[in-house]
Amino acid sequence: MEQLRMDSQAGHPGSVKYQKLLLLEYGSEEEEEETKAVLFPDLGHPRAPQENSSQSRQSRHEAWARILSGLLLLGLSSYLAARQLQARGVSDRGQETATPKIQSPDHHTSGHHHGPGIYPHGAVISGSETCSILGRNLLLDGGNVVDAGVATALCLALVHPHETGLGGVFWALFHNSSSNQTTALTPAPAQALAPGLGMPGALPALHHLHRSLGHLPWPRLLAATIALARDGFSIDKALAEALAEQDAAGRATGLCPLLCHPNGTVLGQGAHVTNLGLAAVLQRAAQAPETEDQLLGALLRPLAQDLNLEEPPGGTMPTLEPALQLALPQGLLFTTPGLTAGELLLNIVKKPLQAEGLISDPCPEFLAAAQDAYARVTPAAPIGSILAAMDNEGSVLLLASSLNSTFGSGRLSPSTGVFLSDFVGGAHAATWACPALLCCGPEGDVLALAAPGGSLAPLALAEILLSHLALQQPLPEAVTQPQLQLQLGSNGAPQSCRRTPPKPGSPNPKPLLLVATHAEHVRATGVPAGYYPSHGH
Repeated sequence: MEQLRMDSQAGHPGSVKYQKLLLLEYGSEEEEEETKAVLFPDLGHPRAPQENSSQSRQSRHEAWARILSGLLLLGLSSYLAARQLQARGVSDRGQETATPKIQSPDHHTSGHHHGPGIYPHGAVISGSETCSILGRNLLLDGGNVVDAGVATALCLALVHPHETGLGGVFWALFHNSSSNQTTALTPAPAQALAPGLGMPGALPALHHLHRSLGHLPWPRLLAATIALARDGFSIDKALAEALAEQDAAGRATGLCPLLCHPNGTVLGQGAHVTNLGLAAVLQRAAQAPETEDQLLGALLRPLAQDLNLEEPPGGTMPTLEPALQLALPQGLLFTTPGLTAGELLLNIVKKPLQAEGLISDPCPEFLAAAQDAYARVTPAAPIGSILAAMDNEGSVLLLASSLNSTFGSGRLSPSTGVFLSDFVGGAHAATWACPALLCCGPEGDVLALAAPGGSLAPLALAEILLSHLALQQPLPEAVTQPQLQLQLGSNGAPQSCRRTPPKPGSPNPKPLLLVATHAEHVRATGVPAGYYPSHGH
């Protein structure tokens, strides 16, 4: 495969953007004339020479009085208007920050309305309403997309322990709109902490990402999740369903006592949960250790006591490196390198998207490339968590994580409140993460996509990219109902491809999320509908 590595000079020149500010909207002609009369009063016609001087002086005094009255009236009106706008701004801001669950994303900003999932400044989208709001609040507090994304990931580690957690593995793709550089976070190769238990890598990865690219102080990112873990959170529908499935399969024993009633039955939706062990771990992590090794040690020491290990093993550290990229007519397509499905994704979409002109039917080449790529890999279950944080300048962070299986190994560390992964031996789900973004096209827009880990992830992203870029299907439709669809055989490999027009009531069944910039706004979309709530400002 032909691919390039991004260096410090790579990327297209940044485009110059501007925003037109409408400072005054005129009303009726009468109102405009009245404004003119106040600012420029009619001083009367020139007087005749025979008019006596006292009348002339009186007229001039009356004219100046009218001018001064108009100026005083104008000044008073401006002052009252400014006070009203200031009070409204303070009120809106207070409502925004004081109440965690605020109005829906369809709220109005700056005097005009936005549709669902469209925000003028920035947005966070994840699998949890609570965590999306938490990340959005970091943006409001002056954080960048890395701050918001890392804080959201820590929140998900608490409220969605069936998909992600401090015992899991993280991958990331970050695009900096200012430098026009795209960087990937690559985790260390999976290694065993103990037989059947994977080495936890989340804290070192997230700390390394923040230390290199974040803005707010590290403890600020952990504060809200520490409070949630200490004071408690409500089990949402996604976690409740995962708990019920584990219970039905007879695998709920390891989830207790954290996620069980005193009688041993699993908790249901709406139940209140505290995780004091995790709160203590994060509190220690908030002390801002000098290195990721020290941060990992703070977690491994209590884990070793829980597992009766003589000495915590040393772990290899995550790295930041240039993202893989593929040049296309529409811009540069970036994805994650290393032990991910990034290279597989680029191989699948490369030939159809690099062809000159539009392709009437990309299915034959799409299917052939997918079958060739999947012949050399092992299918895996779609277990994992994804999130995105984006601002209206096009900077974006995509984060994907996984425990490899639902609740990972199913083994809870009592002293830390952490579920350990089973990323050992023949674990393959780690290779399927492939967050991707297309940037720096003719209009300077940025499009970013992510799907949970599993063999469907590269196919889900490829279907959207080909439907939108090759078939010119509008982006919202390409996400919810892509025209190109691959069908899998019984062995999990691609079997057939078809091009179908969008059908009402037939949404895209593959879970994924998208964030994109357009006209200095951010659009955040997730499928299935309601599966990935977004919040922004």
